[in-house]
Amino acid sequence: MKRIIFFVFALVFVLSSTIAFASKNDKTADSDKLAVPVKTENKLTDEEIDRITKRVEEIRKMDKSDLTGEEKSELKSELKEMKKDVKKAGGTVYIGGATLLLIIILVLLLV
Repeated sequence: MKRIIFFVFALVFVLSSTIAFASKNDKTADSDKLAVPVKTENKLTDEEIDRITKRVEEIRKMDKSDLTGEEKSELKSELKEMKKDVKKAGGTVYIGGATLLLIIILVLLLV
C-alpha cells in the first residue's frame, strides 16, 4: 500500500513539473514583465468637471423626440464616454464579495 501511494505522489510530481518547464517564453521577455508602469494622475480639473456637467444638463434638457436614431445613438455614446472619464478620474475602489468577507472576519478576530 505504501508503494502505491509513493508511486502516485511521484507520478503527480512528474506530470505537474513538465507543465511548469514547458514554457516557450523568451528569458528576456520576463524582465519586461517585472517593470512597474508609472501611474499618472487622472484627476479632472474644475473646468473639465464644469464642462461635463453643463453638457450633461444640456443633453437632458434637449427635446429628443425630433432626433433621428443615429443622433440619439451619438448622444448615448457621448454620455457613455463622459461617464467613463468621470469614473476613471474618480479613483473608485471595488471590493469583491470574498475580499469583503475576509476583511469582516479579520476585523472580528482582531477586535
